[in-house]
Amino acid sequence: ARGMEVVAVPNWLSCDGFGALILLLVAFVGFTAAVFSWSYIDKIVAADNVAKIRRYYARYNLFLLSMLAVPAFSQVALVWIAIELTTLLSVFLVSFENTVEALEAAWKYVVLTCMGAAFALLGILLLYWGMGNSGPGSFTWSGLVAAAGRIPSPILQVAFLFILVGFGTKVGLVPLHTWLPDAHSQAPSPVCALLSGVETTTVLYALLRLLPILKKAPSLHGEDWFVVFGLVSVGVASFLLIQVKDYKRLFAFSTVEHMGIILVAAGLGGTAANYGAAFQMVSHALTKSFCFFAAGSTLLVVGSRDIAAVRGLIRTSPLAAVALLVGGLAIAGAPPFAVFLSEFSILKAGLTNGQYLPAVLLALFIVIAFCGILFPINRMVFGNPNGNAAPQKPAATTILALVFAAVPVFLLGLYIPETLHELLRLAAFSLGR
Repeated sequence: ARGMEVVAVPNWLSCDGFGALILLLVAFVGFTAAVFSWSYIDKIVAADNVAKIRRYYARYNLFLLSMLAVPAFSQVALVWIAIELTTLLSVFLVSFENTVEALEAAWKYVVLTCMGAAFALLGILLLYWGMGNSGPGSFTWSGLVAAAGRIPSPILQVAFLFILVGFGTKVGLVPLHTWLPDAHSQAPSPVCALLSGVETTTVLYALLRLLPILKKAPSLHGEDWFVVFGLVSVGVASFLLIQVKDYKRLFAFSTVEHMGIILVAAGLGGTAANYGAAFQMVSHALTKSFCFFAAGSTLLVVGSRDIAAVRGLIRTSPLAAVALLVGGLAIAGAPPFAVFLSEFSILKAGLTNGQYLPAVLLALFIVIAFCGILFPINRMVFGNPNGNAAPQKPAATTILALVFAAVPVFLLGLYIPETLHELLRLAAFSLGR
């Protein structure tokens, strides 16, 4: 160990508190999504199609491995490679159901995010060039922070904009978000949980690693860019949520909103806001994965993603109805769930720092998104049933996955364990050093 960084291979493979937080998050969501996959994939794939089921789990595990690699690498170039692998390994999961819509979503996903990756690569190469004669071994996150003061300001500025556009495309920031609702709604629900819950989080982790570097060059106003991009993303997503007619797309657009919230928090600056950004990453990842499990359970019962086709779910599938309602309340930011606490901490930090305009705008957009999410879910759960569908009995693994995913979503809204608090504190330190 070196300070707060655990080093496996010096200058190549290491992990600090922020990286450890993301690793644990990916591992937990990956586990719960695997449990949910057990019964879900069996129901959407014919039992005798063993080869297709094997392909699903092989791709699933490779995708999970690529996401685990992002926070484990300290070499910036390897981080970019790992992020690009998450795209190449997940695109076949997006198109897994082989419908026209799924294939179109997968094509849009790979084309747009690979274009974004090219921009990010240009930015990374510019940073390496700006460092001068440093060898590849010094091109780490900590090495970049140490060398930021000697990178010429024009190079740093152009590199930052390229990386912001590149990784911002992968995260789904507005106006680079057009692929995300399609890909995150057409994939099988366990894959949607990974895409929206943790893939976006790992890429955002890499983007936020730029913050300490940008602080070495205040003339770039990098934090202001984060606030602007974040507010635009939250604002646009909150209004789009009102118009959505597909409940999986509803949760996908919510991901755009939450990525924006995290970016705003990081841009506000200060220990409290950085802590809130890290906590929001955790609460969103856990809650969004639960939401897609709930959406998957609903889809298996109803057979349609159309919000108008789902009414009176509480009578036909009480478990799916309760899960959908809890997921909607939790991701919208209702108390006592984790997202409420993390969003409250961000707004409090903004007001305490005297940044009233971003805090007020953020609060307004969150309220609009709250209504946009809960109004359709209320009709789906409590409306009059369409037809005379018989009550459905869920599989044991579906119940298990929903319970596993729901427990931290609820408990973290009431109490933050000391271990998690320490990891969040270390993450805030990494963003603010």
